[in-house]
Amino acid sequence: MSETAAASHSERPHGKSRSRSLAGRHVRRDYIVGICLLLVVVFLWTSSNFLTQGLFDDGFEKPFLITYLSTSSFALYLLPYAIRKVFRKDLGNADAQHGRGHHGYQPLAAEADISTILTPSSPQTLHGNEQAVDDTLVPLTSRETARLAAWFCLLWFIANWSLNASLDYTSVASATILSSMSGFFTLGIGRIFRVESLTTIKIVTVITSFGGVLLVSLSDTAKALPADPSASVHVTNNGIRLSPLFGDTLALLSALFYALYVILLKVKIRSESRIDMQLFFGFVGLFSIVATWPIGVVLHLTGLERFELPHTNKTIAALLINMAITLSSDFIYVIAMLKTTPLVVTVGLSLTMPLAVIGDFVLKKPVKLQVILGAAVVLLSFVAVGLEDSRNEEEPDLISGRPLEEEGSSAVQLVDEPPAERA
Repeated sequence: MSETAAASHSERPHGKSRSRSLAGRHVRRDYIVGICLLLVVVFLWTSSNFLTQGLFDDGFEKPFLITYLSTSSFALYLLPYAIRKVFRKDLGNADAQHGRGHHGYQPLAAEADISTILTPSSPQTLHGNEQAVDDTLVPLTSRETARLAAWFCLLWFIANWSLNASLDYTSVASATILSSMSGFFTLGIGRIFRVESLTTIKIVTVITSFGGVLLVSLSDTAKALPADPSASVHVTNNGIRLSPLFGDTLALLSALFYALYVILLKVKIRSESRIDMQLFFGFVGLFSIVATWPIGVVLHLTGLERFELPHTNKTIAALLINMAITLSSDFIYVIAMLKTTPLVVTVGLSLTMPLAVIGDFVLKKPVKLQVILGAAVVLLSFVAVGLEDSRNEEEPDLISGRPLEEEGSSAVQLVDEPPAERA
């Protein structure tokens, strides 16, 4: 009897190490998939930036209308959700009529394995096993998804509108530099909510990435500045004079709200298995249609942005393509963020600059050495933060001196659930 117990006891560490090895593979696979999805988003967003810039160059300077139409397109995701729900209802009725689905044992979704219940929790099992987290986190209900979508819609709309509007009041260089400050906001806010560990490498990569953006943006500053400083003042239809400082403030506001909504999603969702993405983005589009149109009325009455429909086929085509890009890219972007971390996707979006440099080469446009150097710095910063963030829960934090996985008891609650009782 004692030999059997000793043998079973000796087999437990091997089982745990195998489980951790499988969990590590799952996390690494998800991380690689997230990076690949992020690269797709970078390509789509770069294309969208070119389209938006083309709309402004054609005289269609309507940042609110562009943002409103793009965000409202998310409501299309409610169509497949509604069709799927109706199909399931009809299938359930058919099964009920034929008497199927009532024979045999059917486990409840809330049932847990007995070994999971009896095994005491540890920091390693709580944070190191991503698959276990996916299995134990309760999926969001439709009401919870709608509530989260309402908050996301507000933050997302402000972030995108303020960035688009800043391009109408300040230079592209200033707007790009200030909006890239989101890396600092994301790292700081992420540390508060325990989704980002504060390490030396992360701080250095965020700073170097910002430096790369600075090099690229300042390369166009000389030709962007007007000879007469008063010429940079924007005058609305009602005669209101707005200096470039107003546009700079909007760009900085965009960086702050971008960091807020990206951290909000990571804190409240954690894993894409918890939420129906189509339902979530469908609610975002619906709330945008219903709740944000009064902003357009205020902008129209104050003269900041007169409501006008597109008047050329080229403008209409550009708007439709931009809506299609937003419809797909933001969906992919949220999944990429959930599979990686907010800081990785924030720094990763700066890759639009190296991609834009490649686009200039393809279009045979002149590219300065300063731009190439800045793009290279951004690319290297992304690689560095990606390697560092893949060990996000293992690296000791500069403030606490402990890895994130050892701060489980003191971490901010990420879901609206009562804490588990400990023995």
